[in-house]
Amino acid sequence: MALPYLQELVISTLLVVSLCMYIKFWRLRNPLYPMDWPVVGMLPSIVANLHNFHDVLTVFLATNGCNFKARGPVASGMRFFVTAEPANVRHIFTSNHANYPKGEDFAEIFDIISGTLFTIDGEAVRQQRAMFQNIFSNPRLLALMASCCRDKVVNGLLPFLTRMGSTRTTFDMQDLITRLVFDLTATPIFGVDPGCLSISMPSIHVATAMDTFMEVGLFRHTIPACFWKVMRRLNIGPERKLAMAQTVMHAFIREMTEKSKARCTDILDDVLAMDIISANPSVGRDDVLLRNVLIAHMIAGRDTVGTTLPWVFYNLARNPRVVSCIRKELAPIASLKATALASNSISSMVVFDPKETEHLVYLQAALLESLRLYPPGPIERKVVLADDVLPSGHQLCSGETILISIYAMGRMESLWGKDCHVYRPERWLSEDGAKLRYVPSNKFMAFNTGPRMCLGKDIAIAQMKTIVAAVVWNFDMEVLEGQSIEPKLSCILQLKNGLMMMVKQRE
Repeated sequence: MALPYLQELVISTLLVVSLCMYIKFWRLRNPLYPMDWPVVGMLPSIVANLHNFHDVLTVFLATNGCNFKARGPVASGMRFFVTAEPANVRHIFTSNHANYPKGEDFAEIFDIISGTLFTIDGEAVRQQRAMFQNIFSNPRLLALMASCCRDKVVNGLLPFLTRMGSTRTTFDMQDLITRLVFDLTATPIFGVDPGCLSISMPSIHVATAMDTFMEVGLFRHTIPACFWKVMRRLNIGPERKLAMAQTVMHAFIREMTEKSKARCTDILDDVLAMDIISANPSVGRDDVLLRNVLIAHMIAGRDTVGTTLPWVFYNLARNPRVVSCIRKELAPIASLKATALASNSISSMVVFDPKETEHLVYLQAALLESLRLYPPGPIERKVVLADDVLPSGHQLCSGETILISIYAMGRMESLWGKDCHVYRPERWLSEDGAKLRYVPSNKFMAFNTGPRMCLGKDIAIAQMKTIVAAVVWNFDMEVLEGQSIEPKLSCILQLKNGLMMMVKQRE
């Protein structure tokens, strides 16, 4: 009877020894690479580091020349090339962009917005971009967006912060910004204010559903497609959660569209939904495509500005010197408003219009510096159509997936200097501080680059300037000590635990 147990012991010992030797020799040959296991590839290494995935990826890239190859489990077809090298980015996104589409897998992962600018490739992209370029240049729509932003700051954001400041109550800045930006995004699209930033602070189930969409999107990225498709068919795990979120988002679009139709025609003519239908009647005739387009724009508007601003306020609260520089830049504008405010018995708050903040370079540098360190979309994904050689000399084969770590690019010493991890807006300014320094978009990809450059970049920056200027001028900010500041496991760089802060109104 002892013989079988002895055999099991010997076999187990051999397996353990073999495993240890494999790990040892792998580490000797590849000391700074993620572990490439037999059969399962690098999937265990990825899963083990998901809690700090972006920082681990940054270290791998920094110590391996900004590029490395990875693979998934055997027979999964998962072959990756990961890069943070600007020359490669220029080649992939501009010089030879036709060879690097988002691909069918990307469209399947984000199927809830299929057929939209964010999932399509080729000629369809050019047509939709041309349509939206015309829409976003509409002066009436831009005026509506600016007016909506100012109204929400005056009647929603500043009163809330005043209440919190007067009682010295802590609050979640990320939740507050999510509500603000959700209203800012939805109102110009539908001509109806969802009222998420009202005094009652209602539950915003649709915003939670949008978060779920991005979280499950990351899950789909990290496992073989056959796994999540089986889970979707069986309606289990994250796929069940996503199906429920999809129902919530569809119901929200239906409700808001019905409210829009109930409004008078002259108002509807100014909102984004009607501009989309007017510019492309085929979209208006396809209810599913129109719904997907509207969801995509809700996500794009909310997730860029809404994800960036909490990180901006986090950085500012920890860097009072930067806050002082922004206030110094705002002071001449604020002084011109002093007389008008003195005669206003309702509020002494100063609010800055987009035209007033348009040329404020230090304020913009502070925003760009936050975007460098905390880009709302930390990773871009492309697929290789035909075999190619990158400027770095790496050979790519048809079918390989390319991951561009925008997060890592913003933290590369070779690109930004030895203080690359330091929040320092001055790196964006000319020596005299009078103007912004030119930084190529293939080095700073927060707004993408090449033919897919973000169409709403100027709108997003204008909104952020308006919001940040009002908060910084009127309040002192403090980040609550002891909280865990880390990104959520998602396709966007939200804070996992929110951002607890306190404010105090300035005299």
